[in-house]
Amino acid sequence: MIIPFIATDLREINGGVLAYIGDSVYELYARCHVATKTASDSGKMHRLNINYVSAASQAKAMRRLESEIDETEASYFRRGKNSNPPTMSKNCSPADYMYATGFEALIGFLFLDNREERLEYIITKTFDIIDETEGVD
Repeated sequence: MIIPFIATDLREINGGVLAYIGDSVYELYARCHVATKTASDSGKMHRLNINYVSAASQAKAMRRLESEIDETEASYFRRGKNSNPPTMSKNCSPADYMYATGFEALIGFLFLDNREERLEYIITKTFDIIDETEGVD
């Protein structure tokens, strides 16, 4: 995996930047996950992918995962959750949006810190939770 150099100390990166990176990383994992479920046309795959990348789904999964993250991970989650994003989603509550931003910051931290095994565990658990709660096949 290619890890970009952003800062010597990840604590120097603000929560918004971590969420920005985490959003991209999570999106790629979600697209790969959807592609393994169906090798259908791109429109159908896009509609399935929305279930995984929506702020509401991410927030729901993160609320269930909170008890499974350690203190370091929790601090990066809180930094993202408490960041001050310039926009809010029109499709979910502000609370869900902030939880999703915290989730993405956590993903960004795990990616940038090269914690690949932990990153994949969190993402796999997230997919399992979304599949279970949203009825995604």
